[in-house]
Amino acid sequence: MSAASSVLFDAPGPRGRIRHQVYSVLVVVAVAAFLWVLYKGFADNGQFTAAKWKPFLDAEVWSTYLLPGLKGTVVAALLSIVFALVIGMVFGILRLSEHRVVRWIAGAIVEVARAIPVLILMIFLFALFSKNKLFAVDQLALAAVVIALTVYNGSVIAEIVRAGINSLPKGQTEAAVALGMRKNQLMRLVLLPQAITAMLPALVSQMVVALKDSALGYQITYTEIVRSGQQLGAAQQNTIPALIIIAVVMIVLNMTLTFVATKLEARLRARKKSKGTGLVLAADSIITDAAPGMDITGKK
Repeated sequence: MSAASSVLFDAPGPRGRIRHQVYSVLVVVAVAAFLWVLYKGFADNGQFTAAKWKPFLDAEVWSTYLLPGLKGTVVAALLSIVFALVIGMVFGILRLSEHRVVRWIAGAIVEVARAIPVLILMIFLFALFSKNKLFAVDQLALAAVVIALTVYNGSVIAEIVRAGINSLPKGQTEAAVALGMRKNQLMRLVLLPQAITAMLPALVSQMVVALKDSALGYQITYTEIVRSGQQLGAAQQNTIPALIIIAVVMIVLNMTLTFVATKLEARLRARKKSKGTGLVLAADSIITDAAPGMDITGKK
């Protein structure tokens, strides 16, 4: 067995490897056949003719349809992500409170917020804001989209924060308490900095969800990229090419967000590792400087 074999399952033998390779080839062939049938169907209906794609070379088409929609998607996603991170951090910490009543109230709010479908919440908030005129007319849809995404994603992030902090070794808390740290100092200086690094992959996944769910705003007339793509397709009679372009734009946005978050995670882990190395070197220096026959406190 090679050193790279997994400890989670038995490494396949020669027959098993051949079988896996055959399965992989079959899957690739099946996917390629499906894509060819899909392409053939669109091509037979004239969806890949030059006339269908020519509007995307016109700058006016982008400035009229796609760029305003892209701006709406990015604005709604960024606002909801920032607010959701703040709310998620607050409620995640409240769910770890020493007071039982605080934990119960925070837990009930989080569970209710997670149970409400985002689209239903958007429609309800849009109707509520419109009836009571809580926002300017041109900001009603944006407010409903951002608040709905914030409520849902904030509740999910709260659970991520709670789980991330609980996953840390108990020795971290015990050492901080032994040093006389208060509860807020323990959370702010010890637990959160370590938990954020561990939580970052899950947080990135939730940010991608918020970015994609912003497309639900088209149901309440919010100008985002999917709605703009549908309007472009209706105006230019090229709905399928327009939706393909929208899909490519969304994929690029999600990949960019994931790339930035991955770089941030790598930087945080490198900084954490360098700090840990510094502490080890400092401890080694103290031990080296201690007199023979004495411990690091100077006692024999």
